[in-house]
Amino acid sequence: MTHKLNIISGALVAFVSAQVVVAQDAVTWWYESANPDQQAWLTEFMIDEFNSKNPNNELSIDYRGSELDKQLRVALLSGTGPDVVNTPGPSFVATMARAGQLMELDDIANDKGWNDRILPFFMDLGRFDGKLYALPKTYETLGLFYNKAVFEDNGWTPPKTIPELHKLADKMMAKGIVPFGSGNSGWRPANEWQVSIALNSIAGPDNVQKALTGEIPWTSQPFVEAINELDSWWDKGYFGPDYFSLNGEQVMANLAEGTAAMSPTGSWNFGLVPEYFKDRQDEVGFAGFPSGKGVPYPIFSLGIGSTFSISSAAQNPEGAANVIDQVFSEKFYTDINNVWQGEWNMPLRDLSGVSLNEDVIPLYTESMAALASAVNENQYGYTTWTFMPPATNSYVVSGIEEVWLDSLSTEDFLAEMDKIFQQELSEGKVADIPAR
Repeated sequence: MTHKLNIISGALVAFVSAQVVVAQDAVTWWYESANPDQQAWLTEFMIDEFNSKNPNNELSIDYRGSELDKQLRVALLSGTGPDVVNTPGPSFVATMARAGQLMELDDIANDKGWNDRILPFFMDLGRFDGKLYALPKTYETLGLFYNKAVFEDNGWTPPKTIPELHKLADKMMAKGIVPFGSGNSGWRPANEWQVSIALNSIAGPDNVQKALTGEIPWTSQPFVEAINELDSWWDKGYFGPDYFSLNGEQVMANLAEGTAAMSPTGSWNFGLVPEYFKDRQDEVGFAGFPSGKGVPYPIFSLGIGSTFSISSAAQNPEGAANVIDQVFSEKFYTDINNVWQGEWNMPLRDLSGVSLNEDVIPLYTESMAALASAVNENQYGYTTWTFMPPATNSYVVSGIEEVWLDSLSTEDFLAEMDKIFQQELSEGKVADIPAR
């Protein structure tokens, strides 16, 4: 009996020791949302690939959903959390960096050649006080997905001005078609897509840039007009009756079915086109959102979908650096974009080694080329999640609902938004805004 106990005891010690080794060599990463297929792709192209090349490490991805940012802030404040810090955008990085929660990445970037691999404009968005703290996961934009078949059947063309939008949306409403297929179920930050569109396409990116740098307040008349216009679309029913109960996939299904004619959303939804349009992918279009008076068409609001950093309290910073290095490789870019377009459009300098398969719809590559052209021609705007500091951005998401539901006026919404922003600006929490 004693012999058996010794064997069991020895095995237990060996097991515990093995577990300790695994824990020491683990690389942890918290990610937002991904459906089962998307999780499977990340397992194949990221986790399995990384673990096979780094046998002394074990990467795991923990999917946290829309609460990721809140959970990250709490964890980092207490000195815990993942090794790989995946934030919603540069403004969130600014707060964490200045709180000492993120590693400086300049030495790692030089060692691994990240500065040569990633477009400078996007690298600069991860620098604060002259030091690098974050790399941009993907660049993205907002616009109008639309059902070409519905448009052709009715003799419609995508609107380029706000008056054209009004006429078209009213015609759609008269036919029982929802003009703006949209919904925030499961992802409340979908609200800020609409706010970003309104601010940039109606108030104009020049005014947004001035507000972000503190030159003018958010209570200025162009922003009042923009939010009033957005609110009018809600009041007229352009967003349909089910905004608060529809998720992104249901919205795309409605667009494919033709019950919604357009969807004001982002380039990340290209990944849903193959599933919902199947063998008729030529029936989906993507256009810039109509512009207001005095604003050039089209304005493509520029966004950094998220960023990668390394926690200053990381248990495995070297492993985290290797994970990030794999993200910005041509192989991963190729593998993931062949199955999941729009979510992983990393801003690599050179895509000559990237080979996308025939399943990638031409519309995606055409739209990304249009975005690149817009950046070069200064016809880009500023998404709230990339350029607004965290508290301001959080207020945008919740406050616009109060405007829509008539519990808050446009003026009061903007006044509170400006109050929060000015406080964060004074605290150094606003990311550096590149000159236009």
